[in-house]
Amino acid sequence: MSDNILEEIFIKRSQQKKKTSPLNYKERWFVLTQDKIAYYDFDSDKGKRKGLRGSVDLEKIRCVESVQPEPNSPPERMYAFQVIYDEGPLYIFAKTEDARAQWIKKLKEMVRFNKDLIQKYHPCFWADGLWLCCKQEVKQAMGCKVLDNKNGFTSKPSRRWGSRKPLPPTPTEPLILCMTVMAEYDYTPMTPQDLELRKDEEYTILEMSDQNWWKARDKYGKEGYIPCNYVVEAANGLERFHLRKCLCVVSQNKDGGFLVRDSSKAGKYTVSLFSKGGGETSGSCRHYNICTTTQGQFYLAEKHNFGTIPELINYHQHNAAGMVSRLKYIVSNRARPPSTAGLGYGVWEIDPRYLTFIKELGTGQFGVVKYGKWQGQHDVAIKMIKEGSMSEDDFIEEAKIMMKLRHENLVQLYGVCTKQRPIYIVTEFLSNGCLLTYLREGLTQHPTAVQLLEMCKDVSEGMAYLESQQYIHRDLAARNCLVDGNGSIKVTDFGLSRYVLDDEYTSSAGSKFPVRWSPPEVLLYCKFSSKSDIWAYGVLLWEVYTLGRLPYERLNNTEIVDQVSRGLRLFRPQLANEKVYSIMTSCWLEKADERPTFQELAMTVQDVLYELQ
Repeated sequence: MSDNILEEIFIKRSQQKKKTSPLNYKERWFVLTQDKIAYYDFDSDKGKRKGLRGSVDLEKIRCVESVQPEPNSPPERMYAFQVIYDEGPLYIFAKTEDARAQWIKKLKEMVRFNKDLIQKYHPCFWADGLWLCCKQEVKQAMGCKVLDNKNGFTSKPSRRWGSRKPLPPTPTEPLILCMTVMAEYDYTPMTPQDLELRKDEEYTILEMSDQNWWKARDKYGKEGYIPCNYVVEAANGLERFHLRKCLCVVSQNKDGGFLVRDSSKAGKYTVSLFSKGGGETSGSCRHYNICTTTQGQFYLAEKHNFGTIPELINYHQHNAAGMVSRLKYIVSNRARPPSTAGLGYGVWEIDPRYLTFIKELGTGQFGVVKYGKWQGQHDVAIKMIKEGSMSEDDFIEEAKIMMKLRHENLVQLYGVCTKQRPIYIVTEFLSNGCLLTYLREGLTQHPTAVQLLEMCKDVSEGMAYLESQQYIHRDLAARNCLVDGNGSIKVTDFGLSRYVLDDEYTSSAGSKFPVRWSPPEVLLYCKFSSKSDIWAYGVLLWEVYTLGRLPYERLNNTEIVDQVSRGLRLFRPQLANEKVYSIMTSCWLEKADERPTFQELAMTVQDVLYELQ
């Protein structure tokens, strides 16, 4: 067919069977189109394609890479590559190196703008219950080889060759674009390479070779780098109306306040409208699904169809047309600009001379944390790492990857100061401090159900992003979340527990180990995975709904290990209804594989949240 980009007969390995055997390897006819990679049965005698056996949507692909052959592999299984998506790796075996290279190159080109590209991958197979490369026994475990920002990879040097200077990066041609974007926020340049942004002005994007900083040109012809989360594509007017916070929380009692949100059905949208119509004094939220005609047009009210959602919104800003009110005010909970990945383009190693220390915020397991300013004007938090508390060399290398992680519900890592001791970790500063303290002291005595569930939703979305990047937190708890000035929650210290140099912390028998947040497989076998983070999330929900009580407060660590392993679970908090408690208990299932993903949890929490309105 004319819309087929590539097609070829490859061997595919079964994804369903746990044990590998010759019966699990079958020839399939693979077809690559603009939307998906699909595989079919085929008639080898007639050379014809038969029934569809499966497919992967290109937008769901997180990585495409080669796979090292297993020991003693037969010749027909020497040229393997993997397509990593939500359900795991799809293993495909090409007949030649050229065929493999051709498919990998084309797939990488087609998925390079996907939102959930991973930072690390496994270069060897998952076989018989473990990863052959790193011997981890959890299929969802984070990869052990680092990918660069071109979806290729660079190997982490072994400790034995620590003194060996790494090779310089391979020169790559930047991706040249001509996309027009509009600034949502003002941005003041932090480095000579940056470009100033003025809200509501348009800019032309020239390069997107960095996932967080794009090269742009303003209307005067000046060029420089801008933070990509400060702009939206000018043609996509929907972004102006599209928010994720609950309307009842941010509407400020304005009749006709509205926003467009994701529906619980994937790819669909809902208009949430706050109204005081019908004599209501406090007002209420109404939710209208945006429907689609058979011709692909959008409508809220029948007979009023539009080619795009922004056109639909524009019409209903002037006409109620069957709704309780016209759309009067765009609800915005983003008056303050979001954090940038770094303090400017290319800023990674921060000169401590530009840091001003203002006050101490507290002491963590790595040392003192202080509030300060960078260049005298930008709020930052500075962790002063006490010597001997962290495996510093390993962390510094990992931090270069962590700094590229960017989500509105993660505390942003800005950079490090490594030229002196102690080293500093410089992060985003959140004015309301630790979530645990906020629950105990900062909230009102009678928080609303929406307030509590909003907190849980924020954490679930930050963790869903980490999950998509194959990052495991290992120490998720209310004490490791922070609260910003708007009351939004951000997860912090993700992955740092891997670099702790403390026997009491790294052993489940020690008093510092997060026993009260750990599932049976961690307590008994130290098996960490995204599913152990899920368990901890359930405990965090319990902390939120008890306003910061200590889990299993009457038990010591030894008793917790024994009783949780026997089936003990935390009781339902008084503030949690049955639906919220069922979310908690779904996180505490005995079998890790039966627990939900963070993406599923985020959608479930969102649905319960909208029911409250």
